Amino acid sequence: MQITRHDSIFPGARLTCVNTTKFKTACISVTLISGLKRGTAASCALLPRVLRRGCSEFPDNELIAAELDELYGAHIEPFIRKKGELQCIGFYADFLDDRFVPGFEGILEKTAGLLGKILLDPATDGGILRGDYVESEKNTLIDDIRSMINDKGSYSIDRMIALMCSEEAFGVNRYGTEAEAAEISPGSLTKLFHELLKTSKIEIFYCGAAEPERVADVIKKSLLKLPERISITTPETQIITRPVEGPPRRYTEELDVSQGKLALGYRLGIKANSSEKIAELLVFNAIFGAGVSSKLFLNVREKLSLCYYASSMIERHKQIMIVISGVDFNKFDAAENEIMNQLESIKNAEVSEQELNTAKLSVASAIKSAFDRPAGLEDLYLDSSIALIPYDPAELCGSIEKITAEQVISLASNIETDTVFYLTGNNQRAGINSSPGAGALTYGA
Repeated sequence: MQITRHDSIFPGARLTCVNTTKFKTACISVTLISGLKRGTAASCALLPRVLRRGCSEFPDNELIAAELDELYGAHIEPFIRKKGELQCIGFYADFLDDRFVPGFEGILEKTAGLLGKILLDPATDGGILRGDYVESEKNTLIDDIRSMINDKGSYSIDRMIALMCSEEAFGVNRYGTEAEAAEISPGSLTKLFHELLKTSKIEIFYCGAAEPERVADVIKKSLLKLPERISITTPETQIITRPVEGPPRRYTEELDVSQGKLALGYRLGIKANSSEKIAELLVFNAIFGAGVSSKLFLNVREKLSLCYYASSMIERHKQIMIVISGVDFNKFDAAENEIMNQLESIKNAEVSEQELNTAKLSVASAIKSAFDRPAGLEDLYLDSSIALIPYDPAELCGSIEKITAEQVISLASNIETDTVFYLTGNNQRAGINSSPGAGALTYGA
């Protein structure tokens, strides 16, 4: 596997090529990276969906689908990602590597060319993005925003983040709000489209068997209509290492639910600015709450039966930790206390050699599994490219192997609880810690 980077294939645009014959399919992604902001998040989320509806040469979905069928069933799909306080939008294309089609070369060129047309030469009406496409996709986006409440676990995480980071860009949802989406017009979206093309940092990724020189040439031709790049911004995620003074902030929301959700947000107390620190975070997280060998799973769920599930996750770019748990209404306090106890146990050096080794194997296995899929590689390299300090994903497994129990314990000692969010049933507050923290609020259904 050969990794080649072209740091300035266009001003403010970088191309990463992973040259490998491991896969039958290849992929290309083009990601426009901008700061996550209130007021523009919904528009940014809407834009790739509208662009995917049609370009000047293939002005509707049916014609694009027919062209993709000619390319042996290639796919080009829009995406909206939130990584730290960055909003990453663009397109991901996967297609058959043309070495598997004897006598037919050029799937790479044609797929990249179509992606470029969708991104840079959209279907318009008098130079403005088509109103019917904008309105249709806007309604779909609003439906998606409304439907987020249907997954109560994800909803609770989103609500906790919004409250914990209410004064930070990270508190903004990647889809924006329903009110913001409703205000989008074809004219305002077209204006944003041109601004993003001129000012966004662009990350381009390719994984496949084509030589890097060929790929670079293909990308330059397919994105030839990229406008002059001016005032290119490279936003950074604000890292806050400590919670606000005082006890953890507590929030309760009531909905018509039969199972409670407990979401906790933690500040890590450090800035993970190297691949070694990232490795420490991943190993700690595996010991604490990620997976079936973690302390949260084995103790809070299995041994004490205080919850239906409990798991932790690290947001690497924002560098916060989140714990989500499904609990009975009368067990909120008990589950929260035991989650806290398990964190304290790591701080008190209760980390066995078996726990450490199992965690390292689990993390290394997860990273290696990402190397087994073009999409997994694409996400890994995008993550590494926008990290506080860029790192080589291929070196991460080596860093993980070297992590010691002492490093994990030292990291855990800095972690502090910032925010606690309870999602409970209507009039079901038994078992909820009633001592309010700073800024405590209660939300009705």
